[in-house]
Amino acid sequence: MQDYARVEYLNCIFAFLVEQTIRNKTTEYTESTESTENMELNEISEKIIGAAIQVHSTLGLGLLESAYEACLKYELEKRGLKVLSQVGLPVIYDGMKIDLGYRLDILVEDSVIVELKAVNKITPVHEAQLLSYLKLSGKRLGLLINFNVVLLKDGITRRIN
Repeated sequence: MQDYARVEYLNCIFAFLVEQTIRNKTTEYTESTESTENMELNEISEKIIGAAIQVHSTLGLGLLESAYEACLKYELEKRGLKVLSQVGLPVIYDGMKIDLGYRLDILVEDSVIVELKAVNKITPVHEAQLLSYLKLSGKRLGLLINFNVVLLKDGITRRIN
């Protein structure tokens, strides 16, 4: 089982690096601070994906989202990351803060939103939810992770606001 987890982890990192290479070739950064921020976000994202692969390899698929959330939070904290779960996200409308019950599943290092799912298939509604959370929070990077897949790399969606 460890070899399977290692192969899954390497496949996921490879897919992530290919995506980054394509994105970096099509995007020019005009300020070094933005480039540094992106590098930090990429490092955090890599750690999140590694932790998610560890959780998926250990638990497998078929559990409730809440089980994956608790275990991923623990795994991220074990790796030294600052992690908050079920973070309230108000809507600011016309200068007024309105609490509508929106909650981020996990917020890592106060910069990366992680939305977890345990569904048969990620739909456009799930992706729209992540994009909405990114816009409402002002965060730049979000990961949508579906644990109900055989290979976790097939369940990871990365979005930038």
